[in-house]
Amino acid sequence: MNKHVMDEAIGETRLDRNTQGVIGKGVDRYEGKLKVSGKAPYAYEHLIGEKVAYGYVVTAPIGRAKVKSIDAMAAQSLAGVLTVVSGDEVLHSSAQPLSPAVPAMKGEILHYNQPVALVVAESFEIARQAAKLVKVEYEAKEGHYEIESRRGTGRATEEGPMPADTKRGDFEKAFAAAEVQFDQTYRTPSYQAAAMEPHASVAKWDGDQLTIWSSCQLLDLNVQQIANGIGVDPSKVRLLSPYIGGGFGSKLGIGPDAVLAALGAKAVGRPVKLALTRQNVFQATSRRGETIQRVRIGTTKDGKITCFGHESETANAEGEGFFEPSGISTVFLYPGEDRLVTHRVITTDVLTASACRAPGEATGMLATESALDELAERFGMDPVAFRKMNEPEKDPQEDLPFSSRRLLDCIDEGARRFNWADRPSKPAARREGEWLIGYGMSSASRANSLMASSAEIEMSPEGRAIVKTSMTDIGTGTYTILQQIAAEMLGLPLDHVDVLLGDTSLPESSGSGGSWGANSAGSSVYVAAEALIEEFAKRLGVEAETLTLKDGHAISGNRQIPFAEILNGDTIKVQGKIEPGDTSSNTNQASYGAHFAEVAVNATTGETRVRRLLTVGTAGRILNMKTATSQCYGGQIWGIGYALEEELVVDPRSGLIVNHDLAEYHVPVHADVPKLDVVLLEDRDPHASPLAGKGIGELAIAGVGAAINNAIYNATGARIRSYPITMDKLLSHLPDEVGEAA
Repeated sequence: MNKHVMDEAIGETRLDRNTQGVIGKGVDRYEGKLKVSGKAPYAYEHLIGEKVAYGYVVTAPIGRAKVKSIDAMAAQSLAGVLTVVSGDEVLHSSAQPLSPAVPAMKGEILHYNQPVALVVAESFEIARQAAKLVKVEYEAKEGHYEIESRRGTGRATEEGPMPADTKRGDFEKAFAAAEVQFDQTYRTPSYQAAAMEPHASVAKWDGDQLTIWSSCQLLDLNVQQIANGIGVDPSKVRLLSPYIGGGFGSKLGIGPDAVLAALGAKAVGRPVKLALTRQNVFQATSRRGETIQRVRIGTTKDGKITCFGHESETANAEGEGFFEPSGISTVFLYPGEDRLVTHRVITTDVLTASACRAPGEATGMLATESALDELAERFGMDPVAFRKMNEPEKDPQEDLPFSSRRLLDCIDEGARRFNWADRPSKPAARREGEWLIGYGMSSASRANSLMASSAEIEMSPEGRAIVKTSMTDIGTGTYTILQQIAAEMLGLPLDHVDVLLGDTSLPESSGSGGSWGANSAGSSVYVAAEALIEEFAKRLGVEAETLTLKDGHAISGNRQIPFAEILNGDTIKVQGKIEPGDTSSNTNQASYGAHFAEVAVNATTGETRVRRLLTVGTAGRILNMKTATSQCYGGQIWGIGYALEEELVVDPRSGLIVNHDLAEYHVPVHADVPKLDVVLLEDRDPHASPLAGKGIGELAIAGVGAAINNAIYNATGARIRSYPITMDKLLSHLPDEVGEAA
């Protein structure tokens, strides 16, 4: 295996030469035709035509309790019912992303609608009917279902995605001495990822070997979680997820469906299909935890930031160490010699909180980017000018150099394209009929990671390549970009490269999550391609760097040799592996951007409409302009939802998630979304990976909601610090008088 450890910045590579002309190009999706024709099989759609059984989950109608007994006699006596699975091994929710074990119920109800049993029957309808006949006796316990009344009682945990406490200097002393002090608290509700494809699994046993098709993001970790959940060695489990209809973090850890389907299939001796209902997905998998964030910033009298504090309280279930890392960008985005970023977890008896798209930035920048706008207003400064004045030269927390940082370029380009200079000079100054018009902006950042990943390239005697890796495609375009990387490196037309993904029998990959997938899995393909080029050079008796590969030919000196001639009837298989190295620790790596929004707020009702939304971003080398732009559109739409609509409503008496489906959990629809504009600036980050790229999928959600909130202030003069900004929150703050019509 050819291995590359990222210890040094890369120089010019074959990708920079762009000999084949496909890298970076907006190539159509490799699997696009399969998806639009319905031929791409998702988890629940496997084993069509085989004799299978169907599962349905029994859930608990209580928030906190001990299970006293389960009586399945009536359910089992129903014609067509095959078995009822219950006991301590039933999972109470999804596993945490990096946890090797799976949370099992062990006789305890930890949240409302927690799974307690699985009915397996000849049909879905019979299983659903029988589930209503399962009788469970509970011993109720006192539960806690909200965090507002218990502020200050949270626990620090070291199991989160960043340290619970990140400090520098003496923040309290510096803040007390600051010439100008800013101190405000912001609130974000709980959110649901609401991926289009529900959590679903199909399990099949062949003797002691389990094959399971499931909707998962991190297959090589997920297979361990499944094995631990059913008590077998991971070598006995093969997990496949060739196509995934969205995950957004909710499928980083397995859902309860995977283990339940496997247990059911073992019990009845035939494959079992289990798809969680939309209500099950909302109440029995995972969610984003609600937050209360206090932002304190000290500045000089002319607006220079001298100290920065961001203290966040969030919720999670008993025993869970994960916390929503709202300060994950705060540690490096803005200056301040003295700094304090903390996270505390308040235990609630509500569904497990876990990773959701852009964990940390999506919530944290709703607070900090609103705070920056408030500070700029206090100084009478343009929000763009205020941010530019407070741009740090290096990582203010660790004194590390930025690997690449074009935030100011994004801000300047966005301001130019958006015509920011036309922004209303003061709140409530512009009106068009019954609508108040306002502009707002925010910065965006998303920390970058490179993860260990491997891939194999198999070259056939005819000169066709097959890329193989257990990497997943959650709708982001992984199939396509891996095809592009291999084609560019090997000098092959795109239609001469095939890609196999989503199978744990393939080389172990990073999986999809944290915006690390493209660069990690893509880099392993790059490294494998280098190994194949070395083999070509060896066969030709030349140095690899002297070879040019184009259109299925190797060119060296005055010779142009077809690949088929070099291969001479052989099939060549090579593997490549990428590992993070010193560049991850000696530079601060992140993607950057800026969002600009125009809103119209109805002066009578408080209805808010987003009229324009522009995102300008940089994320190193863009591997596919079309799929990258599409990812940014998705982030922008999420940002609109977080600003104006999305909120999981939890009944404080019982822990029931009231709006537990897409009929009641409001997400943006076509009528809510204006024409979106995305601009991705040319960039390279030689420290990030051999591809010189960085993650982009989660960058585009970070800060969008704050830009919309800031635009609402510019339109109305109303500062709303509790998201979403619904009409009831705005009504009492609308101005009685407004300026002249524009």
